[in-house]
Parts: sequence; structure tokens; C-alpha cells
Amino acid sequence: MSEIGLRERKKRRMYETVSEIAVRLFVEKGFDAVSVAEVAAAAEISKPTLFRYFPAKEDLVLYRIADHETESARVVAGRAEGESVVGAVRAHFLAGLARRDPVTGLNDDPRVLAFYRMLYGAPSLVARLYGHLERAEAALAEVLGGGLDARVAAAQIVAVRRVLAEENWRRMERGERADEVEGDAVAAAERVFGRLEEGLGWLPGASVATEDR
Repeated sequence: MSEIGLRERKKRRMYETVSEIAVRLFVEKGFDAVSVAEVAAAAEISKPTLFRYFPAKEDLVLYRIADHETESARVVAGRAEGESVVGAVRAHFLAGLARRDPVTGLNDDPRVLAFYRMLYGAPSLVARLYGHLERAEAALAEVLGGGLDARVAAAQIVAVRRVLAEENWRRMERGERADEVEGDAVAAAERVFGRLEEGLGWLPGASVATEDR
């Protein structure tokens, strides 16, 4: 293994380890009740070292979902020939429901529920989530060709994913089981993404041509 590859692996492990420790503390005590100094001490590193990896306290949490920022963009860019943009995102979301991907909201694991309870319960984290969504929209809009039309389409696609996931999470939070909710979650995703695809027929390349359906 090259020296660069080894350094990158060590750096990635540091990100993962420190974030995991921080999230555990935040879930146990509350995001606002835990200081950065306490996280650094638990991770056995100095505060300056922690800040080199995570410039802000919120980054310790958002690191856990950072890879989802470009998820829709990657799915659309890698879709099969002839597959519509919305169709690709819908298929990916449905597959996530089937495997209980936490990002779909359909996961009743107590640890997952505790993480999202902490995430949505801290105003500063909720505020930072908007930046996460904006970057997701920007990445998808770029894949769709850029410009106003692409930005509008990307915003709608990202919003549908978010609202569907939030509805699933709310039901999990009320004590419903994922296996019991799955049927409703799949039906909702099929219905809403279907309507979205019809509405985005005006965007070149964003959906299957209406005349072909």
C-alpha cells in the first residue's frame, strides 16, 4: 500500500472514530449539553486536532450523513440508458426502503431513532441541514445540465425524498414498526414520485418523454 493510501485510511479512521464518539455522547447527554472539549477528551485528542478534522461542532454529527449529499446526483448520473431521472431516483429510494436504509426514515432500530431524535432536536443541527439539502440540490442540478430549470427540478426531487423520509421517521418515532409501515411507505413513494415524473416532463432529460408514455 502506498504512503498516500495509508495516510488517507488513517485520516478516514480518525473522522469515523471521533464522529462515532461524539454522536454517542450527544445521544446520551444531548447535543447542547456536550462540549467540544468533552468530545476531544473522550477521543483522546486535543481540541486543535479535533478542529482540524471538524471545523464546527455540528460537523461531528453531519459527517454521518455527508455522503448522502451527492447521492441523488450519483444515482441520476449512473442511471441505465433509457431510464428516466425520476425513475432512477424512485428505484433507488424503493431499494433503500427494502434494506431499511436509515436515510429513508424506515428504520426502527433504537440507535437510529436516537440519532435522528438528537439531530432534529438541536436547532443548530437543523439549521445546518438546510445547507446539506442545498448542496444536494446543487449537485443534482449540475448533473441535470445546470440552469434555472435544472435547479427547480433538483429542488423538487430532493424535497420529495426528504418529505417521504420524514413521514416514515415520524411513524417510527410514534412507535410503529418498520415491517408494518413498509407497505404504506412503498405506496407513498410510488404515488408521489409518479406524480413528480409527470410534472417534470417539461425538463429535457429529466423524465421519459410524455409522448412515449
